[in-house]
Amino acid sequence: VQLQASGGGLVQAGGSLRLSCAASGRTFSGYHMGWFRQAPGKEREFVSAISWSGGTTYYADSVKGRFTISRDNAKNTVYLQMNSLKPEDTAVYYCAAPRKLGTPISTMTSGAAYGSWGQGTQVTVSS
Repeated sequence: VQLQASGGGLVQAGGSLRLSCAASGRTFSGYHMGWFRQAPGKEREFVSAISWSGGTTYYADSVKGRFTISRDNAKNTVYLQMNSLKPEDTAVYYCAAPRKLGTPISTMTSGAAYGSWGQGTQVTVSS
């Protein structure tokens, strides 16, 4: 599957952005999806994941209550609404799809569960 992330940019602390990730190349609706981020000098970290139906979501503690993941299977797109942004949210954000259909949603907090990654979109939050 090919993934194309967009929607990043420069925003002041307290502001909002919505990231989008468009998928192509295979059936999107059956796959759970995830978002990760990587800040300069740091390892890539899990941000959020959503089940194929949209009925189950996971969030990192650092973004819980501020970020919302959603998906539109008709548009083959997953979204990440980011509110109350903080300077520590500055990173390149990546969307990702699991290696295979049926990957348990509970494993989707680990990067090892994913086999396809988008190119990333830069989010910069100024103080």
